[in-house]
Amino acid sequence: MKIFKDKQSLQKEIFQNNGISFIPTMGGLHKGHISLIKKSKKYKFKTLVSIYVNPKQFDNKQEFSRYPKNLKKDIEILKKLKVDYLYTPLFKDIYGFKTKNKIYLDKFSKQLCGKFRKNHFKGVVQVMNRLIEIIKPKYIFMGKKDYQQLFLIKKLISRRNINSKIIACDIIRERNGVAASTRNLKLTKNEFKIASKVYQYIVYIKKKLRTKKIFISKKEIEKKINALGVKNINYIEFRDLKDLKKRNKISNTTNIFIAYYLRNIRLIDNI
Repeated sequence: MKIFKDKQSLQKEIFQNNGISFIPTMGGLHKGHISLIKKSKKYKFKTLVSIYVNPKQFDNKQEFSRYPKNLKKDIEILKKLKVDYLYTPLFKDIYGFKTKNKIYLDKFSKQLCGKFRKNHFKGVVQVMNRLIEIIKPKYIFMGKKDYQQLFLIKKLISRRNINSKIIACDIIRERNGVAASTRNLKLTKNEFKIASKVYQYIVYIKKKLRTKKIFISKKEIEKKINALGVKNINYIEFRDLKDLKKRNKISNTTNIFIAYYLRNIRLIDNI
């Protein structure tokens, strides 16, 4: 595996290839990332993973500094997976140039997580716009756990006619149902159990609502999740996966989107 810290040496290497399959990450690699990499390696292009903790998508410096980082361990994982390239840029390498494409930030960016994290999605789209311009990947592999940012990056690529294709990959879950996430590393055993109970309850409720065996309001769902041990819920909403618009009923194309805190650790999911 070749490791690059600056875009000039990276581009000199990768532009010799016919194309690149790209997995953007912030490190703290887990089962979800590993699944993306394995899927990427089934395609004909070489695989490039980036590790960059983007400060512009965090609410504050404290949250940014708390984000789990272990580059040494991440490199070991990537070598075992026989990844072709790793890109670990510094801030100046990402933000020290003027982009050709202006970012496109869909109005959805102010909903769900965007309602509670003011500049989060703007930061996500900015960094992805820049990474895409640096790498020019044929394929970008992203997980459906972060469905909202997946939706917004697809909109960016479509509106700006960028020659990259998003490959959306299924959510990878732990044995207890909790979506694989770097933030899980900071949960206590009890908090991890609570997160599992939340997942199991949402699965149960979705099934019952879809088959119309019960009617339950979002306030009642929230009350039940509070009783499981969750004190702070940002939102629980039914959203259509095609356009992320609100729905009052559960159908085959509707997921329940949720964001909540266990202590100061924010977890999101869509089920």
